[in-house]
Amino acid sequence: MRRAISLVLAAVLAITIVVAVVIARSGGGSKTPAHLSVVHGVIGSEKKPFFDDPRVNAEFRARGVNVQVDTAGSRQIATSVDLSGYDFAFPAGAPAAAKIKADRHLSKSYTAFYTPMVIASWKPIADLLVKAGVAVDKGGWYSFDVAKYLDLVAKGTRWTDLPGNTTYAASKSILITSTDVRTSNSAAMYLSIASYVENGNNVVQDSGQADAVLAKVAPLFLKQGFTAASSEEPLDDYLAIGIGKTPIVMIYEAQFLARVLSGDPAIRPDMVLMYPDPDVLSRHTFVPIDANGDRVGQLLLNDPALLKLEVAYGFRTADRAAFDQEIAAHHVNIPGTILDLVEPPTYEVLERMITGIADRYEQGGSP
Repeated sequence: MRRAISLVLAAVLAITIVVAVVIARSGGGSKTPAHLSVVHGVIGSEKKPFFDDPRVNAEFRARGVNVQVDTAGSRQIATSVDLSGYDFAFPAGAPAAAKIKADRHLSKSYTAFYTPMVIASWKPIADLLVKAGVAVDKGGWYSFDVAKYLDLVAKGTRWTDLPGNTTYAASKSILITSTDVRTSNSAAMYLSIASYVENGNNVVQDSGQADAVLAKVAPLFLKQGFTAASSEEPLDDYLAIGIGKTPIVMIYEAQFLARVLSGDPAIRPDMVLMYPDPDVLSRHTFVPIDANGDRVGQLLLNDPALLKLEVAYGFRTADRAAFDQEIAAHHVNIPGTILDLVEPPTYEVLERMITGIADRYEQGGSP
């Protein structure tokens, strides 16, 4: 009896050893096969769908890297996220990237891709703003006169105040919905545009100019009430709740295009994009912290499969032809070239204005 039990135990042990060896050789006993380098990064939330895409992950793995990311607001990445455990940082804006490089004494950064800021709206709203002299129909997309919009905000204009408004009888103030300027790059880019116009169509260059325009730009954010920390949230509200909550919302062009190019049924025919005049580009700037991070950055810049996927997510890359072909294939009507583009302020100047707005939040929202 004992001999029989011993033989059974020996057989079970032998099978266990064989299974363990097979698993070890196949990599099945680990989430990451031995030949892959695990690379950790922190990214702006607007890029999470791209990094979550199985096709993107497969391409990284084919090149020998397993990329794992956490998300945070771009300003948070630059100011409060502990980067010591990461191989790269990937904020949405160049000012935040410059701050990261300076603080960590890093020399490299790459503009992996970029996207202009746009205002997502609805055709009835856009046509109403055309009548008000704020927007111009460019044949499917609209230009949006920021100076004239700021005049409406300064006067406290409500939607019901617009002459001939029979399409949107809402009594609330005319305000672009944005993210929280204290945390999010998309709101910081909105601030960059507004401050440029309020500074006499000049980039705000120093603390004196920043303080001078603050009283004019702060209400754009303070009057909104609650604002989301993530750039995905305002877009989700626009898509799901509709015109009643968000008649005009500041987003990245790529966010909208990614939905269109994927055939997302949430995109409806009456949804339109308005391009601020002037406008600013959000340059998604990759900052490698070590060699592994640099490896990922080089792939984002040069790998043909990844470049194609970047365009599929609505990002504009150095390969202009690839972007134009993708847009044309899906019959999307947007400007190929945006002429009136301005630069955002430096990180320090932008931070001065953001801090000033944050102080007003703490004072109870008083402009």
